[in-house]
Formats: sequence, C-alpha cells, structure tokens
Amino acid sequence: MAQLVEVGGRVFAVQHSGGGTPRPTDGGLLLPPGRVAVLHGLGDAEFYRNGQNSWSPSGWRRLSEPPLRVPDPRRRVTADDPVHDDANRHHSSAVAALRGDDGGTLLLGALGPDTPRLAADHDTLAGWYAAGGADWFLAHGPEDEVFGAYTDELARRFGPTGRRAGNVWCSWYAYYENITEEVLYKDIADLSGLPFDVVQVDDGWAERVGDWRPNAKFPSGMRALAERIDDAGFTPGLWIAPFIALPQSRLATEHPHLLLRDATGAPVIAGYNWGGPYFALDLARADAREHVAELIRTVVHEWGFRYLKLDFVNAAAAYLPGRRRDEAYRDGLRLIREVAGEDVYLLGSGAILLPSLGILDGLRSGPDVAPMWDNYATVDPSDATARNAFVNSLHRLWWSPLVQVDPDVVYFRSRLNLLTPRQLGWLRDLADVCGFRAVSDPPGWLTPTELDELRTYLEATPEVRRLGRYRFAVDGREVDLGPAVAPERGGQAYPIS
Repeated sequence: MAQLVEVGGRVFAVQHSGGGTPRPTDGGLLLPPGRVAVLHGLGDAEFYRNGQNSWSPSGWRRLSEPPLRVPDPRRRVTADDPVHDDANRHHSSAVAALRGDDGGTLLLGALGPDTPRLAADHDTLAGWYAAGGADWFLAHGPEDEVFGAYTDELARRFGPTGRRAGNVWCSWYAYYENITEEVLYKDIADLSGLPFDVVQVDDGWAERVGDWRPNAKFPSGMRALAERIDDAGFTPGLWIAPFIALPQSRLATEHPHLLLRDATGAPVIAGYNWGGPYFALDLARADAREHVAELIRTVVHEWGFRYLKLDFVNAAAAYLPGRRRDEAYRDGLRLIREVAGEDVYLLGSGAILLPSLGILDGLRSGPDVAPMWDNYATVDPSDATARNAFVNSLHRLWWSPLVQVDPDVVYFRSRLNLLTPRQLGWLRDLADVCGFRAVSDPPGWLTPTELDELRTYLEATPEVRRLGRYRFAVDGREVDLGPAVAPERGGQAYPIS
C-alpha cells in the first residue's frame, strides 16, 4: 500500500515491500529494504543513469529519449549488467535520479550491495535488490545537494580509505601489450626527476592472462623491474586481472576446477577481450581463493609492487542463477586487501561501485581513453575513445567523497595522437577536477615544449570549485566542460543549483 512522504519540501507517493516506516536522515529519508516505487509526477524529466561497472555508460537522458545502454549483446557481458539491460526503459545500477523542469532532483539510491537495480518511466522511479539488500535513500532538492547527501550516507556506512595515488605514469597507451623490459628500463631512467609518484607497468608482461609469471620479454624478472622503479624514486605499480583466465591459459587447461561453471558444467563467460571470451574464477571455492591470495603475495611481498591496477574485477560478479553476485565480488576484493596490506594502493577497473567501497582506493570511472575523441566505426558508449571516457567520468564525479575517481590518462604528446588541443585541454581539466592525474607518454616521445607542459601540469595543485553540472573554477579560471558533452546531451549544461 502506498503512503505519502514529504522529502525536500515536496510530497511523493511511495510504495515499498519491506514493511516498516520511512525514517528521516540527514538530507533525506531512509526506506526499508525490499522493492521501492516512487510516483514522481515530474513528467518528461531527465533521468540519471549510473552504469554497473567502470565501463558502463553513465549520464543524463530525457525519459522521452532512448535509454542510455550498451547496444551490442556481446560487449554488454563485459561492459554492463546484461541481466538488467532494457532497450525500452531507462535503467540504472546503485542509484538513479530524475531532474524536473523546475530544477528539483529526486534521487533514489541503494545503501548496500546485493545487486541493486533501478528503473524509471514517466510515472514511477523504482528500485529493488536481487535478494534482501539494505535500506534505500530517498532525497529531493538541488542536484548537488541530493547527490552529496547520498554520498554522505554511504560514507557513514562504508568510509573512504583515504589513500591517494599521486601522479601516475602508465605504460598502456604508449605500448599496449608490446612492452619490454628493455624499453621500460629506458623509460624509467627518462622519468627520473619528473613529478611522478607511481610508475605502473600495464598489460603485456605476463605469460598469458591467468598465468601471472613474466614472459620472455622480461628476462630479469618482475622483482628486478620493481626494484628498478623503486630505485628511481617511484612507487612500483603493476597491472593484473586476478579474477579471470583465458581459455588457453595453463590455469584454465590444467586447473579447470578453479573456474566458475554454469548448470551444464561449462565455464561461465565473464566477458570478451584479447580476441575472444575469458572465464571467471569461482571465488566460492577455497582453492580458487588461495590461488588469488598466492598471486597477491607474490606480486606484493615477493616482487615488491605497492600499487595494483586490478582489471576486469567485475568478473567476480559474473552472473549465475542463485549466486550472490555482489557478495562474491566484495569477498574477492576483501581477500586482496587482506593479503596486500593496508599500505598498498588498489585501483579497480571494471569495478562495481557499492561493493568496492571501503576496500578499493580508486575506481576507473570510464572506458579506456584512446588518443582519439571519437571512433567513426562505432557509437557504443562503452568503447575506448577519449570522449566516452570523458563523458562517463564527468557524470561520476559524485563518487569523489567515497573513492578516488580515475578518469584515465591525459596526453601531452603529439606523436600517435589524434586529439585536438581543445580536447587535450578538456581531459587535463577533468583530471584536475577528479584529483587523479595519470600520463602514458614516454618522455622520449615528447618535444621540449611538451615536456615542459607536462612538468608544469603535474607540479601544480589547483584549487577546484564546482559551479554547475559541467562548470568549474580551476584556480579561478572558469572551465565549462559542457561543450564536450554536446554530442550526447545537446550541450545542455544546467546549473546545479
């Protein structure tokens, strides 16, 4: 039975299956666990979608517009929640919001994991958990205030870790999988004296995804590489994908019992990359958990890497009927944190927000920032382009009080780069706004002018103030990022308050 509630000076009809009574909290109301439906009365409002994982599209769309989603079913397995996809109804993960034409924003957000999902149409805003779930948070008011109140409520329950990455140099966008020990040793020497805190080695160092030993391109081994980075004055960082394995890996072929399997006994496909599918580990198994623990012990305590980029982690929440997906995911991350220790920075990519909180220090907030703004061959909002990464991260800035928002790299090089000066400026401004700055340009690729620009940018600690949804003051300079969103939202840069 529906009941009337007043929130933010407006009355809404709310129906929830959990029983109990809504309880006031700072900035809104707490609603009991279960299914919640709010009769919003906002008409053709703007709908805010938060995608399920790092690569899932996020942003605002009118209810009368097509839903924001990943159109390719195969890509959806990797880059969103395929079980919750809906081509005809606006849907979201963890939180959703509706902004009426009067500027008021109605927000409904989950306050715990258990695969919270939301959907909206012209009449209702609904939320539910896969199983029992936790409370819901309901708020109405100015956009920045309701998102701020929601993050405050989450922070009280989970708490941010407080660890910061500093300035990160990453090998990925220069070499991709073609990294070698020889090339990296040269880059480490060239990076000496530049204002970086972390040097992170990305994909291409291991024998195979799932087989986490150095390949022939790294004859001196990973401990020697970490020591070289450390001796140069940087924190050693390493890319791993601890919860997945390729079908042709030794792990999959020699230890198939470690893989998550469906009712037919076939390995569950957790996504597609490297030219085909990849499998998920079954973290409900003690031997699979010990496999992950041994990997982390080796990488951190034997080799000496103290910054871990954990990729494709959403595989721990791969769909299986009757399985508590977020619980398996959170247990996997908690295991990594316990083995790695509290002094290791953990960055999640493919990460799911709520079950990551209090464990991971940073989350990638969008797809890869390829050195091109758009890709003429695709309109998939989860594909690797600078624009997709930019738009996603800009619409996830509200995460910042809970976890570091990683918008991925910025560029200074002109070599192998199709971005215009204006687009390069957008990326750099957004990284400043996020407070997470990463670069993938080898110093040897930069002209003297580009090297000076990089140094000046990384040495600065700008003061950032938000002025509107897409407008900011960065050291007193007004930055309007709305035009970068224009192809997606018609350039509408509504003020927050």
